[in-house]
Amino acid sequence: MSAPRTSLPSSRFSPFTLFAWSVVGYNILVILWGAYVRATGSGAGCGSHWPLCNGEVIPRAPRLETLIEYSHRLTSGLALIALVVLLVWALRAFPRRHPVRAAAWASMGLMLLEAALGAGLVLFELVADNETMARALFMGVHLMNTFLLLGAMALTAHWSAGENAVPLRHRDLRLKVHWLLYGAFLGLILTGMSGSVSALGDTLYPSGSLQEALRQDLSVTGHILIRLRILHPLIAIGTSLLVFVLARRQLERRDAPAAVHRAARYLVLAVFLQLAGGLLNVALLAPIWMQQVHLLMADVVWILLVLFADAVTRETATPSPIRRSASPVPSG
Repeated sequence: MSAPRTSLPSSRFSPFTLFAWSVVGYNILVILWGAYVRATGSGAGCGSHWPLCNGEVIPRAPRLETLIEYSHRLTSGLALIALVVLLVWALRAFPRRHPVRAAAWASMGLMLLEAALGAGLVLFELVADNETMARALFMGVHLMNTFLLLGAMALTAHWSAGENAVPLRHRDLRLKVHWLLYGAFLGLILTGMSGSVSALGDTLYPSGSLQEALRQDLSVTGHILIRLRILHPLIAIGTSLLVFVLARRQLERRDAPAAVHRAARYLVLAVFLQLAGGLLNVALLAPIWMQQVHLLMADVVWILLVLFADAVTRETATPSPIRRSASPVPSG
């Protein structure tokens, strides 16, 4: 029987934790570049070929759209390599059944699914000027998987810093206790999915003014991608209110640990900034740079909700101190 590991990389500034957070940050950049590919209509830059680009490993005399799409594939490949390194490192640095291992494995599975979804968009030609509902649904699922991937990678980094005092099997996630938390996760996923459809509509059917955009949204004869845009702000506002209620409940608890209060404050601030960014995005008629800022904030809000949920569930699962019996001690 092998001896237990005595020195785990459990520090916020350990090499493993720093590398894990750098992988999270790099993947966010890859996600933003993917949004740029969609917004510029460069998704067909490599034709309907995958993993080759126009049938070549390295495209010769590429057009601008090809360079944009090809660079996204290269950066995505580097993200996969970085995650493989992270997984191998986690398996070597942490013992069996450690939560970091579980999160790293989940990250790898979701990364492979992310690559498959990206390949599907290209192979089924759901890129460039494609305006079908199949593309919208595919992008919505792609966004949901992206959220799950970021959450798994964030937990890999977070738990490696010693933030996993309570094993996963002991976490209390009963619906009657955390129904608001489940609602917040579902709401953010729906917000992100509707946001991806809204961004696709903005790309395919740009508006010249805010009044024109509103007329398009309310027109019964407009394309379905345009008429679906109105759902995104409604879902976003509803989800934001739910998150505010959830965070306020924790902030009002005087017995809540400082980590829960801190996570709640960060989450509320990020949601508020995201709402402000959404309004600015609408007012500016969704320019590409603002779409990327909006997507960046969506990723940040999701990660902060994951860390907030971890803090809450870890706190509720922590056993309370053993109370001494109040019964009188029998005389000898």
